[in-house]
This record gives sequence, C-alpha cells and structure tokens, in this order.
Amino acid sequence: MHHLDLHGPLITDFFWSFLSLVAMRKLLLLSSSSYHGAEGFLGWCGDLLTEFLGKEVSRVLFVPYALFDYNEYTTTVRDRLKQLGYEVDGIHELENPLQAVEQAQAIFVGGGNSFRLLKTMYDHRLVDAVRKRVLQDGMPYIGSSAGTNLSTVSICTTNDMPIVHPPTFEALALVPFNINPHYIDPDPSSTHMGETREKRIREYHMYADRPPVLGLREGSALLVLGDKAVLKGPTGAKLFKPKEEAEVFESGSDVSFLLK
Repeated sequence: MHHLDLHGPLITDFFWSFLSLVAMRKLLLLSSSSYHGAEGFLGWCGDLLTEFLGKEVSRVLFVPYALFDYNEYTTTVRDRLKQLGYEVDGIHELENPLQAVEQAQAIFVGGGNSFRLLKTMYDHRLVDAVRKRVLQDGMPYIGSSAGTNLSTVSICTTNDMPIVHPPTFEALALVPFNINPHYIDPDPSSTHMGETREKRIREYHMYADRPPVLGLREGSALLVLGDKAVLKGPTGAKLFKPKEEAEVFESGSDVSFLLK
C-alpha cells in the first residue's frame, strides 16, 4: 500500500492545475444519511438536497460501492430521492461505469466503508473521471459519510476499518482538506477508556504536511459552491489544525477560508 504523499503529483499537479476552475465546483458533503430525531433515511436533509440539485437535475447517478449489497442500498436511495422528484440510476446497474460518470447530471456517493469505496473507485478507473466532471464540468457532487471522505484529500481520517486495501489513501481532492464524518465531541462523563475522536485526529496531525480536518457532527453538512463554503444542518462542526486549538463552528458559519 502506498503512503499518502501530499506533495505528490495527484495532489499538487492536478489540484493546482484546476485551481482556476473551482468556480464550477458544486458539492454537498453530508456527515451522515441519518440523524437522531429526524424521520427516515435522508430525512434531515431533504430540503438541502432539493435546494442543491434544483430543477436543472432530473436524474442522479448513485454510487453504492461503500456497502456490500449494492441493490438494496440503491433501492433505499432511489425511493427517497423519488420522493424529492429525482430519478436514480445505480452505477452498478449500468454496463459501463466510466461512461455513466461521463454522462451523469449529478452524482451521489453513499456511505459505508471508505476503504471499500476507494478501492472500488480505483478498480473501475473512476477517480480521475469523477474529479474531472466535478471540477471541470461543474457536475454536482453529493457525498454522505464515506462519500464525503472520498471528496477530500484522503481517507486517512475515516472512522472505518481497513477491510480491503486500496492502492493509495489519496482520494478525489475536490477540497484541499480532510473531513471526519460522524464527529463526536468528547464526553467527560463517559467511562470509555479508548481514544476519543479528537485524539485520533490529533494523531493524524502528528505528522508533517497534514491538512486541516473538519469534524462534521451528525446532522451537519458542508455546502461548497465555487470558492465559498458554508455549514448547513441543525448541528455544527469542529475544526482541527496541526499544533492549534480546535475551533467550533455553528450551523450557518462561512468556512470558505478552508478552500484557500
């Protein structure tokens, strides 16, 4: 397995060559598909989804690679998005996944295991294709949990177990930082003796040249439009930078500085 090289050709040559095209970038990065107190799958973010996709999109290409049962996952997403007025094509249902990405109006990458998701994306040669469609063509990208991890610099800040081995941890780099979905604040009353999520992120930042990590609480989302980024949803986020105190941002906060 390759080690993440933040100065390697994937991150530097590609990302900076498309810097002038970020005005096309349109991302909705969900921490989770479910939120305690909200009814049903994607129940907490229906308005966000319809506002994000708008009327220009009628069909969404869904990527279920992060879970084992592609058909069941796609059916769940199809039923929910149909309620919102959108048709869904499962990428695994189509003969040519690469062509499906090239022709998609919008893409939704679902949650599950980030390692399985990234490996399968590389297996089907879809990483470069999705990156190009989003950054060059302005194709809307929705990620949830693992799909949100996929949109960042790497999957190094996922909560998942490495059940398979992708060729690299480098991901789509649609944004120049990492995200930790399902972020949970330390509970001072907890009797749990293992590391907190915050400690895990601090471990990641013990090594040089690591980007910031945005801890997205469940019920939060990051909306990115061009060079603007705003937190959405009923909860906020916590930002971690190497050798700095963590900073809390409430819903509605402008965090566009993360895109610089």
